[in-house]
Amino acid sequence: MSFRTRRVIFITPFYVLFEFFLLKYLFALFGDVNEVYILLLSIVIGLIHFVPMLFEARKSTKFGRLLSNIDGIWMWASVMFLIDILIIYLLGCFVALPFEIICIMVAFVPLLGIYNFYKAHKLVVKEKTLVLSNLSRDINIAHLSDVHFGSVRHKEIIATVADKLKELENTCELAIISGDLADGSCVVEEDDFLAFKKVNMPIIFTPGNHDFYPGIDDVIKACKKAGVIVLDDERFEFECLNIFGLTFSFGDRKMPKIDESLLNPNLVNIINYHVPYYWEEFSSLGFDIQLSGHTHGGQFYPAINFANMMFEYNMGLFRNDLGRYLHVTTGVGSMDTPMRWGTDSEIVILKLKKS
Repeated sequence: MSFRTRRVIFITPFYVLFEFFLLKYLFALFGDVNEVYILLLSIVIGLIHFVPMLFEARKSTKFGRLLSNIDGIWMWASVMFLIDILIIYLLGCFVALPFEIICIMVAFVPLLGIYNFYKAHKLVVKEKTLVLSNLSRDINIAHLSDVHFGSVRHKEIIATVADKLKELENTCELAIISGDLADGSCVVEEDDFLAFKKVNMPIIFTPGNHDFYPGIDDVIKACKKAGVIVLDDERFEFECLNIFGLTFSFGDRKMPKIDESLLNPNLVNIINYHVPYYWEEFSSLGFDIQLSGHTHGGQFYPAINFANMMFEYNMGLFRNDLGRYLHVTTGVGSMDTPMRWGTDSEIVILKLKKS
């Protein structure tokens, strides 16, 4: 049983309880509703959250993916309705809100949901410049992370990414994926990533934490069949770059020794590591660039504010006194819920310039 499966099983009873009280107070804004009906509706929501996991882990289906999308959208809506209810009840302590105002505040959530859904599915390309003194020539890298292939975003997200990378072939010389190509919400089959085969530039991938949930061997097998270069605690030299892929240490897996033997003093040294941790240590060791993801930038408000507190480097490009860089992308896909607000689904062209 995977970590994600255990997490869903553990959370579901609390999720049903949360939904019961959320719906109770939401319906109370418009009149009394029998609590038995609210309880039944909460149980149905809990089943929609729980049941797809049972068969998606064995064989992904359109129906299972539909339920997962409904669940993901409703989870986001639940957070927004909770904030809405708190605001309404707090304001009600001081002023009597007209019924029309309450209706408008509640209706704002689905309207905001349309925008969030659109943002999560619109893949944008950004550019950032990194100036390096030890670079022999200019080179462009397409950096992406957190594709989260799964029940919420399935083969269409792989096709979308592959199409966008295809467009960037004349701009970039290689693409680097910083983990979480899969998210563990469904099984990964051998042909699931084949859309990457049409991209005529090297695609490098290093596993993140979510890649272990559906079975890391299956993810790597699908990558290799699609022609993706998997750096699993391995080095790869490309033109003027020395790239080391540090796989996320998960479960019984321990982080390998990171020392000078992984560096090439004649090349620009890049470490591809899913989480934006240990930058100071890697930088001091001699890595010129660290490429990371994992945070999603918080994905949507108000989670963005919590992510900014949790992660020292939540999103963006950072440069230290040594002239070395950390880039944390907000990712391509989304975790659990197909919604974004305040962050982009992005591929970032990192333009490495010789100073």
